[in-house]
Order: sequence, then structure tokens, then C-alpha cells
Amino acid sequence: QVQLVESGGGLVQPGGSLRLSCASSGSVFRVNAMGWYRQAPGKERELVAAITSGGITNYADSVKGRFTISRDNAKNTAYLQMNSLKPEDTAVYYCNADIRRLYYTASVVYWGQGTQVTVSS
Repeated sequence: QVQLVESGGGLVQPGGSLRLSCASSGSVFRVNAMGWYRQAPGKERELVAAITSGGITNYADSVKGRFTISRDNAKNTAYLQMNSLKPEDTAVYYCNADIRRLYYTASVVYWGQGTQVTVSS
């Protein structure tokens, strides 16, 4: 059984920082791309940042220059460093990962349970 476990959310003041973590548990053959999405109340889920297994990154325009995605392939863990947070960053943040459990199986996209990030004074 593969699970993605997120941590690091919370309440922070505008201008503050948070670091989210997403760890995959269970036996896997390979973790391909990993990403962070967010969903604010009344809005659709949107991509925040993504990173390939080789370290190529992609960001939403709204977070470029403020957020940094990274990963530790040895730990099958992705991180999202969020700086200069704004109230509009308030949302539930979800991690996802494209995972191949066994060498002979196709990869499947898994999602974490989500972690709340609230930016407010």
C-alpha cells in the first residue's frame, strides 16, 4: 500500500514562511514526477509546483520567486518552501506523485490527504 503523507501546514502571518513535506510510504520501485496543488474554498484545485525525478521544476505564475519545490529521491520525499506568503495563498495544499510500485507495472498517480495553510494576521 502506497501512501503520501503531508506535513508542515499551519497558520502564518502575511510575509511569513512555511515548509511543506510530502513523504511516500510503502515499497515502491520508482517515484517519477511529484507536485503540489492547492484548493481554496469555492475554487478549483490548481497546480502550484512540480518537479521531475531529474529535478526539472515548474511553477504557477502566482508563486514564482516565492515558492521553491525540491525533493530527496533517497527518501522519496518532496518539499515546498513557501516564502513571502500572502492571504491569497490560503488553501488546502495537496501533494501528488506519479509512482511505479513494481518494475513491471504501470505508474499510478497518488494523492495525499491535504494540509491546511492559512495566511492571516
